[in-house]
Amino acid sequence: MGKKTGAIMPFTIMLLPLLAVYFIFYLIPLFYTAIYSFTDWNNYSNVIKFTGLNNYKMVLADNTIFIGVKNSLIYAIATVVFQNIIALPVAIILNGKLPFRNGFRALFFSPAVLSTLVVGFLWSFMLSSSDYGLINRILGSFGLASINWLGNSDIALAAIIMTQVWQWFGWAMVIYLANLQSISSDYYEAARIDGANRRQQFFSITIPNLSPAIKINLITGVITGIKVFDIVLSLTQGGPGYSTETILTLMFAKFSEGNYGYAASFGMVFLIISIILAAVLLRAFKIWEDRLN
Repeated sequence: MGKKTGAIMPFTIMLLPLLAVYFIFYLIPLFYTAIYSFTDWNNYSNVIKFTGLNNYKMVLADNTIFIGVKNSLIYAIATVVFQNIIALPVAIILNGKLPFRNGFRALFFSPAVLSTLVVGFLWSFMLSSSDYGLINRILGSFGLASINWLGNSDIALAAIIMTQVWQWFGWAMVIYLANLQSISSDYYEAARIDGANRRQQFFSITIPNLSPAIKINLITGVITGIKVFDIVLSLTQGGPGYSTETILTLMFAKFSEGNYGYAASFGMVFLIISIILAAVLLRAFKIWEDRLN
């Protein structure tokens, strides 16, 4: 018994730094954010007063937060859908015996290594409506009119989504590749013997066995998507108007204005939305996996 306890202790000690980081940089800030969300803390007074649910009432009465929630959900769902629509077939192709497949894997994954802010500034030049905008110069070479990608409220959010699909589909592709390589070839051999064609093999073998990768890509993609902030800040700063504002860009704006208590309530609303969304997604995947089994 003593030997087992002695063996477990080093692993417990190794967890302490991680737990300390989690406690200091997540739990303590979350605790104070929750407290300050019930106050009138701002940059204009040295006295902080408890205001109860006033901040939350103001948040729920603020039309801009609903715009932010809508844009965040549209961004999250659209990026996840398009990333996975592209990533899955690319992963299947690169899982086969393709010449230079490792080079293609590295090429498609490489944008995910870049900073999102760097990607944002890069695409801001490429999507510019001025003479040096690469995309519009390409359109012009075909005799097409220039498009104001980031200044048109009808397409600005779609342009942001396009940049992030480009950056992150390689990440989803790598996760699919890792899962594909764990699927035994015996399943496909048995299916071919039974006369199953490629389409039947895909839906009866590949998709069910890819459920772990699909779950990871969809859940992490949606949760990351609703937290979108830096790409919006670097490309449009929430404009034109409120057409690309998200929950976090609005919260950042409130902090910048010095309304710290109100911004804290924004943060708590965002946390509640994230928890509900994660719970719904996990429940949906649990139902799907039960049906597969």
